[in-house]
Order: sequence, then structure tokens, then C-alpha cells
Amino acid sequence: MKESDFHALAEQQFQAIEEAIEASGVDIDADTSGGILTLTFEDKSKIIINKQAPLCQIWVATRFNGYHFEYRDDQWIDNREGHELMALLSAASSAQSGQEVELG
Repeated sequence: MKESDFHALAEQQFQAIEEAIEASGVDIDADTSGGILTLTFEDKSKIIINKQAPLCQIWVATRFNGYHFEYRDDQWIDNREGHELMALLSAASSAQSGQEVELG
């Protein structure tokens, strides 16, 4: 994948995450700065989502684990456990917020 294609896909995904967080109705702050999207929860825990352009990956750090996502078959898939990005973020956000979060 060309780096420019990666950046376009990653930015599109970051925008989708921010819109889904807003639509969820759960009190989660989303802040993007310098290619890093930080989700901050009421208890001050965070999920950090960042672009790794040299590897064409999106990395996610939660309170529980870290994940590396590659773009395959029109979706971002974790290269170790096979999680889809939005499904993983829904589960991690639910665990960290103590509320059901569906980021569809």
C-alpha cells in the first residue's frame, strides 16, 4: 500500500471513530492531535489510537492490551488475534467506561 493511501484510509477511520463516539451518547472525550486519537473516559483512563505509517498500521493501546491493525478486505484487522477495529474499540470502550458502547 502506498503511504498516501494509508494516510487517507487511516484519517477516514479516525473520523469514523470520532463520529461513532459522539453518536454513542457515552461520556468519552475524543481528541486528535499529530496523528494520534486519544479517547479519555470519566475515570481518566485512555485508549490511544495512532498511525504507524512506515508499517501501514493503526496501533491501539487500551488499559488491557495493545493491538496492531492492518487494512485487509476493506476493514482494519488486528494482526495477532483477528479483531476488527471498531468491534475491539466497542468492547474496550465498554470495559473502560462501565457502560455499553457500540461503535458499529
